[in-house]
Amino acid sequence: MYLSRFFADDAASHGCLRCRETDAPLPIELRMAYQPIVDATRREVFGYEALVRGPQGEGAPWVLGQVRPEQLYRFDQTCRVLAIATAAELGLESRLSINFAPNAVYEPASCIRLTLAAAERVGFPVERLMFELTEGERISDPSHALGVLEYYARRGFTTAIDDFGAGFSGLALLARFQPHVLKLDMELVRDIDTQPAKQAIVEGVVTMATRLGSRMLAEGVETRAELDWLRSIGVELFQGYLFARPRLGALPEPDWSVLERGGGSSPPPHVRMQAGA
Repeated sequence: MYLSRFFADDAASHGCLRCRETDAPLPIELRMAYQPIVDATRREVFGYEALVRGPQGEGAPWVLGQVRPEQLYRFDQTCRVLAIATAAELGLESRLSINFAPNAVYEPASCIRLTLAAAERVGFPVERLMFELTEGERISDPSHALGVLEYYARRGFTTAIDDFGAGFSGLALLARFQPHVLKLDMELVRDIDTQPAKQAIVEGVVTMATRLGSRMLAEGVETRAELDWLRSIGVELFQGYLFARPRLGALPEPDWSVLERGGGSSPPPHVRMQAGA
């Protein structure tokens, strides 16, 4: 109800042209789940990522399968508005991380208007917004994606590149734009404590991110061993089932006890040595 009313009232004046050109509503109801991003050094919540879900909690792949190509613009805008409205209703006081598809942003200044209007309407501070460009999607126009990121950075939003190490733009994009946050793909995180090849790659990425001024975020962390190894090379931001699973329409509290078991904030010194094994 909120979304349909919002689009009816404000899309004409705030929405981007492509959304106004697509009159047909989306074929399914969208809902949002949230998963915390934690700062293990400060032991505080860095933010929450909004994750799109279907009417019965179906995952993002299922949802995306229901959206036609010509509805991508409206889908992207709807997700933003819903993520912000739900976060405000839940009383989120930290960053709100929203994924965006660069192929769905035809002109960043126009396409951001509905997002800003939604934030203003529900009283959500826009300086808390973080936009994640997913590196797992094939970007049809890399220069355009770069322009979107640069525009968001100039507007004062936190920027992030998601799924780094899994996608199509990779180092070429990073050489031209350094985001505030670089999210390490979960496939590189999985079992990293026992995989020397992954360790060598991730150590290089962390060193590179540090030199470029980006904070490294490891997503998909599921075990204490993964957490310990990643912390031993300087990673501070984490997201994954080890801390909390996404919850539909709720802000789950992270399990901070995982930072205490087996040595707390000081990983065993031999863990670092394994990176060169």
